[in-house]
Amino acid sequence: MMLLVITVYANDEKYVEQMGKQIQNVYTAKSIEDLQIAVNAFDRIANAEKSKWEPYYYSAFGSIMMATRTKDATKMDSYLDQALASVEKGKALAPNESELIAMEGFVYMIRVTVDPASRGAQYSGLAMQTFGKALAINPNNPRAMALMAQMQFGTAQFFGSPTTEACGMATKALALFENQKPASPVAPAWGKEMVTGLLQSCK
Repeated sequence: MMLLVITVYANDEKYVEQMGKQIQNVYTAKSIEDLQIAVNAFDRIANAEKSKWEPYYYSAFGSIMMATRTKDATKMDSYLDQALASVEKGKALAPNESELIAMEGFVYMIRVTVDPASRGAQYSGLAMQTFGKALAINPNNPRAMALMAQMQFGTAQFFGSPTTEACGMATKALALFENQKPASPVAPAWGKEMVTGLLQSCK
């Protein structure tokens, strides 16, 4: 029994170390090529660690980041398809994980930017609904709140409506970030810069 515990701990330590390295790589990537290398690494970790949802989560995040760095609509959609496939694999392991559901909403939000005029109606609603679902599961998820604020702000600007509600939500998200205590060394911790930038636009 003791040997089993030691082996599990060693495996977990290795997992955390590998994940930590790739998470850093995806956060600091300078190019689409750098992101693709990190995404490939997360996919390899996911194949080895069949019970963990986090590698799929970060693989999806890396794919979304690739989509935001290209102007080619076909490539954007391809990266977003890749992201959604990773989210679905993660949800098969953890169907009620608020972070995965927020990431799914992020995919829909970036789908809008490919062609706002033709996609806004379908994907804006889908994104807001998905962020709402993530917040219903965990009302203290700062990323779900920040992404919802971003989506609401963009929609209000597109229609020339007041951004007051979106800015209020961004303020709440910032407070959640400031009180956030990551559940583990590989738990999502990104998003604070995004909401700080959004609040600058609220002034």
